[in-house]
Parts: sequence; C-alpha cells; structure tokens
Amino acid sequence: MPPVGPGDQSETQRRVRDGTGLLGAAAMRRLDEDLEWYRALPAEDRSWVNLVAQAGITAFVTWYADPTRPPHGVGEIFAAAPPELTRSISLQHTLQLVRVVVDVVETHSDRLAAPGAERELREAVLRYSREVAFSAAEVYARAAEVRGAWDARLEALVVDALVRGDVDDALRSRVSALGWSGRGSTLVVVGTAGAHMDEVRAADLRRATRRAADDALVGILGDRLVVFLGGEGDLRAAAMNLLPRFGPGPVVVGPTAAGLAEATRSARAALSGLLAAPGWEQAPRPVHADDLLPERVLLGDADARRALVERAYEPLAASQGSLLGTLSAYLGAGRSLEAAARTLYVHPNTVRYRLRRVSDVTGWDPLDARESYVLQTALAVGRLDAART
Repeated sequence: MPPVGPGDQSETQRRVRDGTGLLGAAAMRRLDEDLEWYRALPAEDRSWVNLVAQAGITAFVTWYADPTRPPHGVGEIFAAAPPELTRSISLQHTLQLVRVVVDVVETHSDRLAAPGAERELREAVLRYSREVAFSAAEVYARAAEVRGAWDARLEALVVDALVRGDVDDALRSRVSALGWSGRGSTLVVVGTAGAHMDEVRAADLRRATRRAADDALVGILGDRLVVFLGGEGDLRAAAMNLLPRFGPGPVVVGPTAAGLAEATRSARAALSGLLAAPGWEQAPRPVHADDLLPERVLLGDADARRALVERAYEPLAASQGSLLGTLSAYLGAGRSLEAAARTLYVHPNTVRYRLRRVSDVTGWDPLDARESYVLQTALAVGRLDAART
C-alpha cells in the first residue's frame, strides 16, 4: 500500500469532519442495539449518554485534525454531562461506551477515508481509543481513591458516634451509606491498634473484616481499635479470625447486640473491659466484657455494677432456701464447705447442694475460684446499694 500523502490526509480530515453527524447517528443506534444497561437507563440519562458519545466523536474529529495535540480525556468528554451521571456509570460502562464509538468510526473508515488512507484512519482511531481508555482508568482510580478516603472518614465518625451513644436517624443513614444492612445481630470487638497501623494496614484490616462478617465497621480511636461485626453468621468465630489483626495486649468482646442502640452499650462494655483487663492477669485473649465485671466495677463502671446486682445479688436475695446466706457464709469461711456448714449448723452436703443452686440461679459457680470472686463482688456491691436505700 503506498504511503498516505499530505493531500490524502487533508482529504480524510475533511471527510471525517463532514461525517460527524453520520458517526453520531450510527453511534446512537449501536448503543441501543448493543448495550443492555443503556436501554435500562431513564430517558433523561440516555439523552446524557448520547451527548457524551457525541462529545467523544467530536473530540476524536478535533484531535484527528491536529494529531500533535494530546487527545481529550474522559473528564473533558463527560464535561457536558451532570456529575450524577459520572457517578452512576461504572468504569466498565464507560469503556464499553468508548468501544462502541471506536467501532463505529472503524466501521465507517472505508467511507470516510480518502482512497488509500483507510489503514491510517483505523490506526488513528485505535491510538485515540487507547489514550481515552487510559484516561478513563485514571479518572476512575482517582475517584475510587477519593471515595475510599471519604468512606474511611465517614466510618470513623460513625464508630465514634456509636461509642458515644449518639444514635439518631442521621447516624442510621450514614451507617446504611457505608453498606451496613442491619440484618442479624451485632458484636463489638476492641483492642489496641498496634504501633504500625498506618493507612495501608487500616485498609487491609477493613477488607479482612468485610470478609469475616456480612456487615463490618472499623474505627481507630487513638491507640484503640474498635470493630463492629454484624450479620446472621457466627460472629464470635469471625472475631477469632480477626484476632491477629489487633495489636499486643488484651482483646475484649462486648455482649451480643440486636441493633444499633444495643450496639452502643456493647461498645461501652467492651471499652470498659479493655481498661479493666489488666486487673485479671489470667484473662484469656479474647475475653468477654461480662467476664470482667468485677474489674469494671473497681473502675467505677456503673453498667457493670448494675449487671452484677441484677444478675446475682437480687436473684439470690429473692430466692428460697437461704442461698444468699449460704453463699455469704461459704465466702466468709475462706471457701470451705465444712467451715460454712459449722457456721450454718447444717451438713456440708447441704452447703454443697445450696451452692449448686446458686450456680443455677446466677450462672456463676461458687466452687470455681474466678467465679466465686465474681459472686463475692456481686454480694459486696449489692449490700452497699441496699445500705444506701
């Protein structure tokens, strides 16, 4: 094929310029025939897409008249459309749109090019489409980076509000915007963030939490890491999978919650437990916030104090069979069945039977060293409260 001369190129440029309307009409037909997502758009959005396609053809014609100039980027091609359209059309859709426009120009290259210049026109189309595609990828990557940074800031604000208990309709809207479905229960896990929790590791942690549970929120509050897990799966197993992501020191799991309002109480309990965990040297990792009730009481946690009174002292005080007196005598006698039996003038087996009843009523076993300490704390705060009334 003989090389294309300046005259042939000028003729081709004129033909391409004169054929702008033909290319635009052909592109509209191809959009409707080939792209299902385009047909599903509302009429107004379809008209904007048509305008974008026409702008792409015009941009190519302008560039082809002077190939020394850089091609128009996707941002310029979309400039005539409202910002809402660029947010509703994905990168994949944008590239399909570019592909349709390129294919239309290629298909009509034989009619538009001067004799012998068909190949040169097709190569120009391919070069232009490549530049536009790279521009599209860059625009969407930049948008994704900005959106990711915005989502991270919004997520931090949401977690902070949940921890503080500021649950209102606006917060529910923000949680929904972050993809929180609200199905199933919620579990809050807190620990240290670690010295190396930079933005990259924080992003990796967010991806891990979203793989572990249906719903997930991550907040880094100073040196503390707060994770909300939600869904209908095994949330405690999910928390165990995330354990290596926390920094050194204790990791505390709050009580299971049914909704956002309950999740705030769970978060408060978990954070209180994180402060109290050093008081129990043998505490497992992770440890449940309810297993740290005595240590939380020592820190002045009113919720923990109320939980011990309601779950241990009051049921024992209301029960039949001298359970409260028997437990008090057992603890006061150095946890000796025989000494408690002598104090109460009963057989040791009677004391053992009553202590089993205490375990049934409260859920804590007086014969276990740790759980007897929980019960002893419950008796102390219960009596103090009773003395004030």
